[in-house]
Amino acid sequence: MDADILISGGGVAGLAAAAIFGRAGFRVTCVDPAPPVTERDAEGSDLRTTAFLQPAQALLEEAGLWERLAPQAEPLQVMRIVDAGGEVAEPRIIKEFDAGDISEKPFGWNLPNWLLRREMVAHLEGLDSVDFRPGTGVASLFTREAEARVGLSDGSRVRCRLVIAADGRNSPVRAAAGVPVKTTRYGQKALAFAVTHPIPHEHVSTEIHRSGGPFTLVPLPDYDGRPSSAIVWMEEGPAAVRLKDLPEAEFEAAMNERSCLMFGPLKLASRRTIWPIISQVAERMAAERVALVAEAAHVVPPIGAQGLNMSLGDMRVLLELAQAAPERLGDRAMLDEYHRRRHPEVRLRVTGIDMLNRASMVHSQPLRDARAMGLNAIYSLAPVRKTLMQLGLGARG
Repeated sequence: MDADILISGGGVAGLAAAAIFGRAGFRVTCVDPAPPVTERDAEGSDLRTTAFLQPAQALLEEAGLWERLAPQAEPLQVMRIVDAGGEVAEPRIIKEFDAGDISEKPFGWNLPNWLLRREMVAHLEGLDSVDFRPGTGVASLFTREAEARVGLSDGSRVRCRLVIAADGRNSPVRAAAGVPVKTTRYGQKALAFAVTHPIPHEHVSTEIHRSGGPFTLVPLPDYDGRPSSAIVWMEEGPAAVRLKDLPEAEFEAAMNERSCLMFGPLKLASRRTIWPIISQVAERMAAERVALVAEAAHVVPPIGAQGLNMSLGDMRVLLELAQAAPERLGDRAMLDEYHRRRHPEVRLRVTGIDMLNRASMVHSQPLRDARAMGLNAIYSLAPVRKTLMQLGLGARG
């Protein structure tokens, strides 16, 4: 065998998988057709951020990654939900979920995706067990009961025992393995960008609901000496495109109205990026000698910091199975067990986030009022509030 594991995908999920399995002693080859963009203001950089919740942070620590990331991570101590769905765009209900109610640690730690890629690539350079090949993609997949043979775009071939598909929502490996997906389209797009503001965020992540989708401010380290946050602004597609193309002054006026000025006047501190919002679930989490992880297996709207944390949940289970019986790496029994342990939880979380997203999109005033009443009711029941916070962290039911 040329490697134990071939990972298709050099995004945050694929690089994390390479670090996790490389640190565990497996021989890993990781490929991606596009070299990672690792500078904030470079063309093509990913301005979205990832909030690593507690279980995900623990896995990154086990993989030796967290030591690099911790100094640049912004703690998320409080999750604040704001309903601004009244006749005018102003807060009418504000509820805060404090991690201190259930844990001595924050809910999570937030990092920009471009920075994650930079630090993860640097980390992989120090792992002899990992061969990272940016600029090279998967061209063909041939599997048998005993092994997988992967043809790469540079003409080379890799024989391995397990292929991990971490190559995104349009995964070429998933398609080559013949695994169908169910996709839900919402007609939404999300704008992602960074801002500065005069009022410090004090480690509070704020999700403001009106219509079209949530407007979420997630804490970042100070930028140019001013408090800074990452914003994900979800809207119906045509409105999002119109907002992206507005002149800067008009865009800032629109986002300040939408933010209800909760952190004072927001000032754009990066370019604006846009991407479509979907839910997607693979029919199976595995095929012969192939495991699907991250967006190759499941895609959710960016609500509640669930996306990459679900992905690291996939990797945690795969790692447990691989370490429990290394001689069975990638065999049918291991991959059937992986599917059995992950797929029901993935489907449950995708369904839950789908419901939250549909509630955040509503336009009619009676439905917006019902949403506000629901938020009030949930918050007033302490056991329910605590359970929701634990589920948000990834606690198993």
